[in-house]
Amino acid sequence: MALTAGIVGLPNVGKSTLFNAITQAGAESANYPFCTIDPNVGIVEVPDDRLNKLTELVKPKKTIPTAFEFTDIAGIVKGASKGEGLGNQFLSHIRQVDAICHVVRCFQDENVTHVSGKIDPIDDIEIINLELILSDLETVNKKYDKTEKLARQKDKDAVAEFNVMAKLKEGLEEEIPARAIEFNEDQLKIVKGLHLLTSKPILYAANVSEDEIADPSNNENVQKVRDYAAKENAEVIVVCAKIEEEISELDQDEKAMFLEELGIPESGLDQLIRATYDLLGLATYFTAGEQEVRAWTFQEGMKAPQAAGIIHTDFERGFIRAETVSYDDLAEAGAMAQAREKGRVRLEGKEYIVQDGDVIHFRFNV
Repeated sequence: MALTAGIVGLPNVGKSTLFNAITQAGAESANYPFCTIDPNVGIVEVPDDRLNKLTELVKPKKTIPTAFEFTDIAGIVKGASKGEGLGNQFLSHIRQVDAICHVVRCFQDENVTHVSGKIDPIDDIEIINLELILSDLETVNKKYDKTEKLARQKDKDAVAEFNVMAKLKEGLEEEIPARAIEFNEDQLKIVKGLHLLTSKPILYAANVSEDEIADPSNNENVQKVRDYAAKENAEVIVVCAKIEEEISELDQDEKAMFLEELGIPESGLDQLIRATYDLLGLATYFTAGEQEVRAWTFQEGMKAPQAAGIIHTDFERGFIRAETVSYDDLAEAGAMAQAREKGRVRLEGKEYIVQDGDVIHFRFNV
């Protein structure tokens, strides 16, 4: 899938350190603003225990996880929407991603400077949100005047578009992001065509110190971020970017031991990757055979032929049927043969909407 998530935040909040951990791509990380000028793009594997279980059941020659893209976008500063710093460039990079992972500094460290001179996660969030809102408002205002003239001529489409512009303008002027403004299905199509920054889904990554990661509940800054995010039904993942970068260099056994020593049941990074995957509206189906067990990323709501086309266009063009069993049913049965005996394997047609966790064998003819 071509969808990508962008990591944003003020300078020196831990963005590039987190990106290094996510992708092990070694993006430059330094204690000064604008260290990351060109966006770094990295491919990240999606952690999925189901893939490990399928590998145990099928015993293939190889196992291939699914993946998606993360983009590390340089730190935004106040005034970015007016071109301050490298604002216009940064905002254009955000425009190219499909979802936003907003890294917020919740740790104290005298050795790492803060552009505002103080640690205030809500102020940090609002600086960036306001810059995105101001950029969107500029976009909407340009459209507003044009559609208003056409709407006066009673053009049906123009009237519908103008109503959306008016609603967006009112909301953005009240500093409400576009994603938090209610629209009906037809209006959402118009909003989508505007490619607004604040219409992109968002989650927050609260970056804490090594001492706090085992029990972040005592960090009042984390609670502030959670309270703020709750207002827009956004998820908050607590991470320690510094630890995650260290963990990323370990093998799986060492990683498990390190997490156990820290008293952490699961890497914050694994949680963040899965949460971002969900935020993008992505899901996973599997193919399983002697040659390989493989996870495939698809867009939620996709029908079987389109999902087959992700593997190869011939699969979609010549689609006949999708032999399908849910992961849970296959895991319970222990093998495909037993799943068939229990009647858990189904033959699905062109209108079948693929579900997360489906194990599929596509039948096609070209």
